[in-house]
Amino acid sequence: MSAENTTQQNNFIRTIIDEHNASNRFGGRVQLRFPPEPNGYLHIGHVKSICLNFGLARDYNGKCNLRFDDTNPVKEEDEYVRAIKEDIKWLGFDWGETEFYASDYFDTLYEYAQKLVGKGLAYVDDLSSEEIRAYRGTLKEPGKNSPWRERSVEENLDLLERMKRGEFPDGTKVLRAKIDMSSPNMNMRDPVMYRILHARHHRTGDKWCIYPMYDWAHGQSDSIEGVTHSICTLEFEDHRPLYEWFLDKLEIHKPQQIEFARLNLSYTLMSKRKLLKLVNEGIVDGWDDPRMPTIAGMRRRGVTPAALRNFSESVGVAKSNSVVDVAQFDFAVREDLNKTALRAMAVLDPIRLVIEDYPEGKTEWLEGENNPEDESAGKRKIPFERELYIERADFMFDPPKKYFRLAPGREVRLKHAYYVTCTRYETDDEGKVTTVYASHDPETRGGWSNDGRKVKGTLHWVAVNHAVEAEVRLYDHLFTEANPSAARDDESFYAIINKDSLKVLPRVKIEPAIADCAPGTRFQFLRQGYFCADLKDHTAGRPVFNRTTSLRDSWAKIKKKS
Repeated sequence: MSAENTTQQNNFIRTIIDEHNASNRFGGRVQLRFPPEPNGYLHIGHVKSICLNFGLARDYNGKCNLRFDDTNPVKEEDEYVRAIKEDIKWLGFDWGETEFYASDYFDTLYEYAQKLVGKGLAYVDDLSSEEIRAYRGTLKEPGKNSPWRERSVEENLDLLERMKRGEFPDGTKVLRAKIDMSSPNMNMRDPVMYRILHARHHRTGDKWCIYPMYDWAHGQSDSIEGVTHSICTLEFEDHRPLYEWFLDKLEIHKPQQIEFARLNLSYTLMSKRKLLKLVNEGIVDGWDDPRMPTIAGMRRRGVTPAALRNFSESVGVAKSNSVVDVAQFDFAVREDLNKTALRAMAVLDPIRLVIEDYPEGKTEWLEGENNPEDESAGKRKIPFERELYIERADFMFDPPKKYFRLAPGREVRLKHAYYVTCTRYETDDEGKVTTVYASHDPETRGGWSNDGRKVKGTLHWVAVNHAVEAEVRLYDHLFTEANPSAARDDESFYAIINKDSLKVLPRVKIEPAIADCAPGTRFQFLRQGYFCADLKDHTAGRPVFNRTTSLRDSWAKIKKKS
């Protein structure tokens, strides 16, 4: 497994594995699995589980299977299977030859079900789904037995086989485990094992018209694969007694289920159902929209695999749920990109700066480092001339105190170039500044003074005649509330969607050196933030860059003030 620095620090799961190895419970084996359901794209919440499972397997010289829990053909697609595999490999992990599907075990699962029926531990029930819910009872009141609970073994085996042959319509019968309708654990109140579903499966086609429920397929699939430690999130803690009950009654290999706290991130939605809603309703541009919390979306936005692994490491493994501030995620992204992203200059909201004492028609090629954090990144040539683009916000004709950028009579540094002093400016009929004029000090070539004088402001710029026009997409959080999952209905859900989550700047001026970069190339646009050439839309003829993150956590500061 190729990813580095993915090992979670010492945690309770490692302690359990160490104890099992010391007692030789599984013969010293460590066999894990990552079991996604192929009903959507993986998101940042899955990153924690991927890093944990594959990282533990690597560190204990074990294995981690990739197993698709494909038990619901209505919601599953090959597209999701392909996307999941691509995401895991992009993160830096490889499952080798151990790619499995729950559907691989449908025949075995059916045999197991017949075995439980033969033991009098499962029965075919004719109650509807609504009636089953009503019979289950509540947390305060016990459930009551189905009138079909005491069917004979022979009748149940016959009905199960006829269900398998497709003799009954959807929803008319289910197979249930016979456990205890008065159990304080609702999961033990005769859970459904199979439902009738006349739907084509993406792998088995029309072979089956009954499909196993997740709780029935999951533990037995773990057992079939020889999994030793079945690591899952805390919501499955109450399912563990059922997981173990099935394995005990079948008398087959019994993995140890271990639960840990899932990753919850502020301002981030983790529900696949709601994410699909965003996609289907066109609120976002597909599963890989850079505003989405999916791995595909973050990849397109410019987040690196290392940043995701490092973030997962920083969150750690806990036994209780909590919410991680999105600022911690942004910090991990910035920390990684600061070391690896190439530097460049881009002017997002341009106005002209004319250096009147610089020769007309002259082009001077200056030098700038590609990354001050990495000398091996080398340097690039930057064209400089009489007319430049600077940011509109970098000039004010009547500046307030502590404004250290360009203003009449004020001197600033042009990055990699010269000191310049504003001499005058022009405005249009509405009083909007159109052109700023300046003089330059030729003794400050490279942006440094030999006489020791210092300036407080440093501006980025792009030469007018060499500038390339690009589209820049400024992304922000998709939701305005820290806990979007709290929205219980469509009205409240739509109300918290951030209408300013995407701002498109169609005429940004960029250095010519970066215009023909490959899609996915990451940059720090000086003073602007980190950006990535879009994986889908960027071409040399039409440069498109997505903002990955700002240079500082401005969002958290804004929310604090409000």
